[in-house]
Amino acid sequence: MKEKKQRLKSFLKEKGMKATRQRDIIASEFLEIGEHVTAEELYKKISTKYSDIGFTTVYRTLKLLNKSGLATERVFADNLTRYEPLSSEDHHDHLICMKCGSITEFKDLKIERLQERVADEFGFLTVSHKMELYGYCAKCKDNA
Repeated sequence: MKEKKQRLKSFLKEKGMKATRQRDIIASEFLEIGEHVTAEELYKKISTKYSDIGFTTVYRTLKLLNKSGLATERVFADNLTRYEPLSSEDHHDHLICMKCGSITEFKDLKIERLQERVADEFGFLTVSHKMELYGYCAKCKDNA
């Protein structure tokens, strides 16, 4: 986490912005959670410990984390913007339950290779991709 926080500080300095105590706290909490989170969810978690940090500061800091490459924005079928910590060596795909909204991350090398092969067959240079499968999780599928 120390390396990621230093990356954020470097990004802020490069953009002429200050590395504030509030940004540091928000980044730490976000990176500790380590999963998909909305600005509202992160704000609720932070506000229980730090009453001086407002929702707007959390929202803007998540945007900065996204721009710095430390987070990625995801919008699933519920149209809520979620953020997840980003690591270049941690590519994964998602299973999204349409009933309870649970998000399950998975990695499958066979799927990745198949996607590369398809892109090659079409002479397509892939820069990035995301795969989201929508359906019902194990708990919800019997009641779907």
